[in-house]
Amino acid sequence: MRVTTNLPVADIDSAAPFYTDFLGLSTKEFDLGWVARFTDPETGAHVQLVTHDATAPADSVLSLHVDDVDAAYEEAVAAGVEIVHPLTTEEWGVRRFFVRAPDGAVINIVAHHD
Repeated sequence: MRVTTNLPVADIDSAAPFYTDFLGLSTKEFDLGWVARFTDPETGAHVQLVTHDATAPADSVLSLHVDDVDAAYEEAVAAGVEIVHPLTTEEWGVRRFFVRAPDGAVINIVAHHD
């Protein structure tokens, strides 16, 4: 399991230099226009900058990367956790769903698919 922080920004291109130059997260792993991940090439520390989510009704504060997203979804449903965005296969190569934590935070639970 891996956790990625999703930071809301108004504009990725304007925000990126602080994270890449000052914080050293210099490797841009991907950029979909509305979300981009920046990583430290030595440590793997990373952050995602997000302007808005492309398909979900809410923005998430973090992404939890799991091996079996279908099992995680079944577990969330069985536990009665609020599902904010249903289990969905996205065109950019991930399968994911969003849940709401008791404190109101929205979590993106995600896995890459083949």
